[in-house]
Amino acid sequence: MVLESHLTLRDGEKVLIRPLKPEDAALYPDFLAEVTADDLRLRFFIPMREVRHELIDKLIHYDPEHAMAFIAIAKASGRMLGVVRLHDDPSGDGGEFAILVRSHLKGHGLGWLMMKHMIAYAQEKGLETVHGQVLAENATMLQMCAELGFHVDEDPSERGMKFVTLPLHELPALTAH
Repeated sequence: MVLESHLTLRDGEKVLIRPLKPEDAALYPDFLAEVTADDLRLRFFIPMREVRHELIDKLIHYDPEHAMAFIAIAKASGRMLGVVRLHDDPSGDGGEFAILVRSHLKGHGLGWLMMKHMIAYAQEKGLETVHGQVLAENATMLQMCAELGFHVDEDPSERGMKFVTLPLHELPALTAH
């Protein structure tokens, strides 16, 4: 199973994508310092100026039987650039994703590469679908999801929210590289 990838961003920066480990908690303060309050709101769906230590602890400690998180690290500096996670549905047929990258890196291809890595992992794991909720105003995320093959629909349970679903059987086998 592909857990690690060595990639290059559009600007030439070399990046390592690997599973998130508990010791990566030390990288979060620097990472979050370069994520705008608006980007935090788009990710967590509530206004927040900072991410509390308790939430970081919860994000770092996940059950690898039912969840996976991948971190992107700049090879040159060792700094955390982004994180994508996938939590299995209770049925075990699909998984819900979430992603966050440093705000200044939006549009540099990092989110795209991290999503492809997570999708390849989901395919190898044998999941049938990957899905998520996206605020309707998050046009960048919705566009990326559409380009990756996700179906974008109104979320019937929450106003102002879109539900994105990627049936993995509709895709050719992806490689995370």
